Amino acid sequence: MDSRGFILLQLLVLWSLATTAFSLSPYYYQNICPQALPTIRKVVEAAVYKERRMGASLLRLHYHDCFVNGCDASLLLDPSPTIDSEKNSLANQNSARGFEVIDAIKAEVDQICGRPVVSCADILAVAARDSVVALGGPSWQVQLGRRDSTTASRAQADTDLPSPFLDLPALINSFKNHGLNERDLVALSGAHTIGFAQCFTFRNRIYNATNIDPAFAVERRATCPLTGGNTNLAPLDPTPVHFDTAYFNNLVKQMGLLISDQALFSGGSTDDLVNTYKLYPRCFGMILHSP
Repeated sequence: MDSRGFILLQLLVLWSLATTAFSLSPYYYQNICPQALPTIRKVVEAAVYKERRMGASLLRLHYHDCFVNGCDASLLLDPSPTIDSEKNSLANQNSARGFEVIDAIKAEVDQICGRPVVSCADILAVAARDSVVALGGPSWQVQLGRRDSTTASRAQADTDLPSPFLDLPALINSFKNHGLNERDLVALSGAHTIGFAQCFTFRNRIYNATNIDPAFAVERRATCPLTGGNTNLAPLDPTPVHFDTAYFNNLVKQMGLLISDQALFSGGSTDDLVNTYKLYPRCFGMILHSP
């Protein structure tokens, strides 16, 4: 395994497998439409080449889909008289992005397959994997054969999706409610090795926190004023378009951008995990193959 290859997204994939009521296989489309996966990869690579940030956005779509009633593409459903769309939830409204890329993938896959045989839930899962690879991260086999939901729940999304303002006990409890432990929490949080956050999500930390590197706080304040600029962006780690271990290095230096990031390394029960993943990226592979 590549030294950068902490395959933390496989944790999400394995968890999503456990939350389905039907059999999945990485070879599900092998005979139905063998060109499906190469087509998804082609569109993702083009989108990430055009805008590197898109890789993190597509990864986040998969995560936000899976954390609400499993990986069923319910996040993609638009508002209607019968659907209270998850797109309008607190965590997704004016934040979740990349829907147009998923639409483009769906259109191309349906065309290449001659009919709509690939579920949107599978497209989200494969696009997340291909986004990580496009940003220099590891690859993994994606379990396929998910079915798309016909319903969505904004209320469930508001309840289930962890807030960037949570402290460690609240984070642990949120993940526990989904059958995930502290090890899973730290590993999945490592997905913040790519991407950006909006000013309003980290303003309180950079102006009021005591567990923050002073120079880092000053740097972030330059683009996130006390008032206004709510949607101004800052990178979640120093290499926001490269999948690496810089996120964990930042936490040890008290340079986590979000309250929920730095909570993982603030004298609590997850400090040792952060240190382990910082020093030994290969431990992620060991985690994923442990019983």
